[in-house]
Amino acid sequence: MAAQLIKGGAISKEIREEIAKEIQDLKEKHDVTPGLATILVGEDPGSKVYVGQKEKACNNLGIYSARTDLPADTSEADLLDLVKKLNNDPKIHGILVQLPLPKHIDATRVIYAIDPDKDVDCFHPVNVGKLMIGAGRFLPCTPHGIVELLRRSDITTEGKHVVVVGRSNIVGKPVANLMLQPPPGGNATVTLCHTGTKDLATHTRMADILIVAVGRPKTITADMVKEGVVVIDVGVNRIGKTPEGKAILAGDVDFDSVQEKASAITPVPGGVGPMTITMLMRNTLEAAKPL
Repeated sequence: MAAQLIKGGAISKEIREEIAKEIQDLKEKHDVTPGLATILVGEDPGSKVYVGQKEKACNNLGIYSARTDLPADTSEADLLDLVKKLNNDPKIHGILVQLPLPKHIDATRVIYAIDPDKDVDCFHPVNVGKLMIGAGRFLPCTPHGIVELLRRSDITTEGKHVVVVGRSNIVGKPVANLMLQPPPGGNATVTLCHTGTKDLATHTRMADILIVAVGRPKTITADMVKEGVVVIDVGVNRIGKTPEGKAILAGDVDFDSVQEKASAITPVPGGVGPMTITMLMRNTLEAAKPL
């Protein structure tokens, strides 16, 4: 039996429709329009695309969007001043500083400068700490998107063995934590693997649900998974170009072989990717709601 395709595009559309309705209700009942400020420093092509997508999503959903593009030689002090200004701006409920930043700017200092109540990326240590104890006001975007993909695909996590491959602060660590949380969280047993893990396949073959976020194409092959596994592939790797110059993308999982054994799997592209910006919009809405 062919694996069920977990299509992030369709699920993302469903969530955005819910967000748009809640935003309209918030405006009508409280006269509040959610506001998101995005800051782009430099001319990184990928970052420009991402910020543009976030701006477009805001416009489509009725979120006030305030975008600031700064030159690559912007000083750290000037960037911190801008963050402080946005912290104090009542029209702005969420602040997103697009990473990576130029090397002369300490990204950690910038993240720490953002008001935790406006940290819609959920990178500030206050919000990371709240995530750990299950008390977060909002959740990190990609991990939250993964949770929603599973939930809305009727894939049960409770009591399952979830194996996460990758320990980044953006995906691996937070999604492992979300899967550990008691109901209504994942309530799963979690194994977190990384570059120091010996005999990775021994662990991945035990997974009921396998979440892979390592940034290396086709790291997980069919011999590394068991029959019926659910696979969430977070990786988006450029492995070449078509004759027309279009990028050829591959996930961290060897999709063609693994889908023959999986019960459900996310494609790349079109799986996890569409969910990240959608959950950013959700966080911006949550930040705007009256406490």
